[in-house]
Amino acid sequence: MPLAHIANALSASKATIYRHLVTLQRHGLVSQDPDTGRYDVGVKLLVLGESVRARFEVVSVAREELMRLRDATGQAVTICRMVDGELIVLDLIQGRTVIEFGTRTGTRLDLHASAHGKVWLAFGPQALLQKTLAQPRRQWALNTIADVDSLNEEVALVRRRGWAVAANEMITAINALAVPVFDHRNQIAGSIAIVGATQFIPSPPDAVQLEKVLAAGRAISRGLGRRSNR
Repeated sequence: MPLAHIANALSASKATIYRHLVTLQRHGLVSQDPDTGRYDVGVKLLVLGESVRARFEVVSVAREELMRLRDATGQAVTICRMVDGELIVLDLIQGRTVIEFGTRTGTRLDLHASAHGKVWLAFGPQALLQKTLAQPRRQWALNTIADVDSLNEEVALVRRRGWAVAANEMITAINALAVPVFDHRNQIAGSIAIVGATQFIPSPPDAVQLEKVLAAGRAISRGLGRRSNR
């Protein structure tokens, strides 16, 4: 787009817009064609846009399946994703039990002390696990796995079996059962979990309950374009 068109669209002088464009171009957010002088979206802005799109895509694809999972289990259901290096709750659907969780969209979860987090440590980039092992880990509750060797063993177990639990690890008497969801590149795109009292979600989980969560994860992965559930 020519400089004059941008200035007209924003009702600003060309000099003012030019200064802003130079700054944006310096940071890779805007590019300029050397032959025509026209401006276009930069590579970094495209990457940021793709990242934001991916965050919301997994929620929109998963929503209907999460509702079915809540109805099938009666438990609260959450979906999480790594955002700017932190594990964030993207959505929560309250269960049909007497327990209502105060977790809200945007809540940050510790990777070592949550079922969601252990799924990401098992199926996410190796660097994520290394970073978690290298930094201090809070002892949230009696069963929090803060020891390096124990956490490594737990992550390896999650990777082998394809699911994680976290009974009494972040909150006493609360458990979560989480599984990964994958995209068309076969990379982890999110994690889903049922969350409830340990009396409703035992550890290890009931086989029927586990299969319902695994099935939901497979269905969401297919919705994101995954061709294989190996």
